Amino acid sequence: MRANISSSMHVSSSSAVDIRSDDTCHIRLTLAGTNVDKYPAKQHARKVATKLGVTAGLIYLVGQAAINWEDSDQPPPFRQRRYFYYLSGINEPDCYLTYDIQADLLTLYVPDFDLHLAIWMGPTLTVDEAQNQTDVDRVRYFAALQHDIECWASKYNASYPIYILHDDQKPVSPSSRLQLNDEKLLPAMNAARTIKGEYEIRMIRQANYISGLAHRKVLESIHRMSTEAEIESSFLATCVSHNAKNQAYPIIAGSGENAAVLHYVKNNEPLDGRQLVCLDAGAEWKCYASDVTRTIPLWTDWPSDRAKNIYQIVEDMQEECIGRIRKGVRFRDLHLLAHDIAIKGLQRLNIFTDDNLSKIYESGASAVFFPHGLGHHVGLEVHDVSERPITALGGRQACWSSPSFGPLIDDGSWSAPLLEEGMIVTIEPGIYFNRLALLNARKQPAAKYINFEEAEKYIPIGGVRIEDDILVTAEGYENLTTAPKGEEMLEIIRRGIDNS
Repeated sequence: MRANISSSMHVSSSSAVDIRSDDTCHIRLTLAGTNVDKYPAKQHARKVATKLGVTAGLIYLVGQAAINWEDSDQPPPFRQRRYFYYLSGINEPDCYLTYDIQADLLTLYVPDFDLHLAIWMGPTLTVDEAQNQTDVDRVRYFAALQHDIECWASKYNASYPIYILHDDQKPVSPSSRLQLNDEKLLPAMNAARTIKGEYEIRMIRQANYISGLAHRKVLESIHRMSTEAEIESSFLATCVSHNAKNQAYPIIAGSGENAAVLHYVKNNEPLDGRQLVCLDAGAEWKCYASDVTRTIPLWTDWPSDRAKNIYQIVEDMQEECIGRIRKGVRFRDLHLLAHDIAIKGLQRLNIFTDDNLSKIYESGASAVFFPHGLGHHVGLEVHDVSERPITALGGRQACWSSPSFGPLIDDGSWSAPLLEEGMIVTIEPGIYFNRLALLNARKQPAAKYINFEEAEKYIPIGGVRIEDDILVTAEGYENLTTAPKGEEMLEIIRRGIDNS
């Protein structure tokens, strides 16, 4: 272990250090060795037990099984169950886990050795390999699982339940009298996962770093690309070359009007004649997500004043909201602030007809152009779970709820949770000119505030979205996203053309 110490104190010589009471020291520990960066499964297990509010019982989790596609001998891409990963740190199929809360004993069960499978696919995870990856108390083979559960149940299950996530994930046991609880574990794990630990922050930071490299590579060579598919393939190639083979979500590379389709994933159209491309793409690192969006001009500069003006409004929305992130801030208030900035910006462009900001605000007309939430938690899921919805709009993925044309403030606004240190949230405002959304808006009461003739001139732009992943810190925030945006983005595009 090495300790690097930096401070504001004056060092007079190598052997004399004058330390005053008002000195500030910053100590950073760098751990060296083979087993110092294990997944903190035990820490997570204790955290879940605390959220359960109990001192005894058995948590039982089932990992994702190895399966094939229906009517096929080929498997789908493996994706570990995220709740299982949270308590295990193991990204392999056919594993199980128990946590004896009273004994503080976390046990991982890995598949029994299968010679046929080992010859064809390579050996499955061994006990020793698992113990080198995660700090569980013990690792055993699957053959021991049923006996261990029966042994625990015979001693304690009459008084304490076995906690499971879902009814279809109960232990296989010859005993038909197991006392199970499938109601408390899920909300407890959601609450535990809301605040990220140091290890998790590092994983999400690394995912963002690789995503930043991939976004930068697209900018450097976008002048040579002729299709949305080339943008997607460039992003993927950079991620895979840095050992991030999985994406946190399907890549969105929507150009022109496709940029106004929030989850456009076809990525199969030409770029010719388009003004902008909305690239929403984030790598995954050791099961932890990043979520990054950049809107890129398909020119050396902004192709039109309209495109530049919309980008500027969205940039203002994002920078204002990021700058106000602090623990104790209500995220829902930032969402409303973003709408406030959007309305003022669209008023300047004569897209809103009424000068009365409050009337437009209360009508919900801005949701025609900004139909989703400002952001969401990021973690083991790109739209990560939490104890309560971050925007009080309902549902864990409230960021992408259905467009609402009612008032922006509702009875649930003031019950929205506050930001806490250790949360990682996205700030992803957007303004879109979706042809279908505008057509639908004509039928809504808020239509009287919209200058449709002017708004429809922006349809060729599609939309603009800018998104960063923000860590709430003790002092304020840290932006984990490194992908270029704004003037830096434009400069990279210009250099790419100059160097070609």
